[in-house]
Amino acid sequence: MQKSHQALWDKCLHLIKQNVAEQTYKTWFEPIVFESFDEKLSTVLVQVPSPYIYEYLEQYYVRLMAWALNNSFNANVKLQYRLVVDRENGKTQTVEGEGPAAIDAPPATTRANKSPDVLAAAMPQQLNPQLDPKKTFDNFIEGDSNKLPRTVGLSIAEHPGKSTFNPFFVFGPSGCGKTHLINAIGVDCKKRYPQHRVLYVSARLFQVQYTDAVRQNTTNDFINFYQTIDVLIVDDIQEWMNSPKTLDTFFHIFDHLFRLGKQIILASDRPPVDLDGVKDRLLTRFSCGLIAELEQPNVQLCIDILNMKCRRDGLKIPADVIQFIAQTANGSVRDLEGVVNSLMAYSIVYNSAIDMHLAERIIKRAVKVDNHPLTIDDILEKVCQHYGVSQQNVFSKSRKREFVQVRQISMYLAQKYTKMPASRIGQLIGGRDHSTVLHSCSAVEQRLKVDKSFNAEISSIENSFKLKQ
Repeated sequence: MQKSHQALWDKCLHLIKQNVAEQTYKTWFEPIVFESFDEKLSTVLVQVPSPYIYEYLEQYYVRLMAWALNNSFNANVKLQYRLVVDRENGKTQTVEGEGPAAIDAPPATTRANKSPDVLAAAMPQQLNPQLDPKKTFDNFIEGDSNKLPRTVGLSIAEHPGKSTFNPFFVFGPSGCGKTHLINAIGVDCKKRYPQHRVLYVSARLFQVQYTDAVRQNTTNDFINFYQTIDVLIVDDIQEWMNSPKTLDTFFHIFDHLFRLGKQIILASDRPPVDLDGVKDRLLTRFSCGLIAELEQPNVQLCIDILNMKCRRDGLKIPADVIQFIAQTANGSVRDLEGVVNSLMAYSIVYNSAIDMHLAERIIKRAVKVDNHPLTIDDILEKVCQHYGVSQQNVFSKSRKREFVQVRQISMYLAQKYTKMPASRIGQLIGGRDHSTVLHSCSAVEQRLKVDKSFNAEISSIENSFKLKQ
């Protein structure tokens, strides 16, 4: 009998899945575990991993779940939750679902019973949300570094201003995708609620607008405009740290919107506690919703982003080149896009294939970091400079002793300081095969064990790389 009840629950989930976004289903419904169905009490018992998920389901999806349950079990089914309140000790708490409240038709509004609204103003004009339609959730690739902020962002877009995620404060280093995420929230929210006044604004533009309003004596108009926004998205608010008047004005706008249940989304390169110069009364408001960190994407997420960009733009970039770019772009999505755009431009202008050699040249010019990874070009340049030999001689088929020595040392250092396979190193140093590289590395290693002067020469070359150990 329990099997058939499980099948009915699966049918219920199937109905729910057809009526919500995929990410919504994964976030809020997949974690639910069916436990039992009491036929006498007509009650379904399910387990949820936290009290918060229970509260969220009851607040936003109680009608959908009631409809799906009744369609699946063919009865007026009640829902009962077993909440995991202490995962380590296995403690749970069972609570009854409240079920959907009956909806009474509101009384007709007439001039006699209409309440006055002290905050009512003239009907606001149509608003350009200043959003980038290209920055959406569809191309915001999910990874370990951004899973929580992305999930929360989707939830906000579904129910702006009506969840505990208000305000939503997201922070992280430059290039990790903060602007993309908050823009995606705005785009999705505008799509779901076309009537909402959604506005994306940078902190710098907000400050310029405020300064102009003060100069023109229109500060009240400036404040009144921002108080009509339903979803206010402000980027890079760390730029206000030394602007007390701008912060005071934003405090009044923030307070007004928050009291009216309007959604506020803020982005910064640091958490609220590190915003020097911001008064406590504003910091506490920034922190009363949800603070989420966007970390720099790891190598795998960078690879996923690059592959997505290649599919979208119709690019053909070899897998080893994508791996190399992902490892050297330092977790910056902007650097990833810049490198790919440069590769495409060089490939078109010079009618050349996109390969590792071209990628190394682009990375060297496009990604400026202190701890820059060595490339084959870097190694060849230093070794050739040390021995006074040209790269053309190293690439040649000549078997002259000095040329062979430079070639072998270059291969040895390339294998030591880059993550390339031997076959790739051989291709980039004169078109040799992997066996030549392995032989060269072995020859250099054996000589280092017995030749102190040679050992000193290699150390001198390595020191010239200025590597940070």
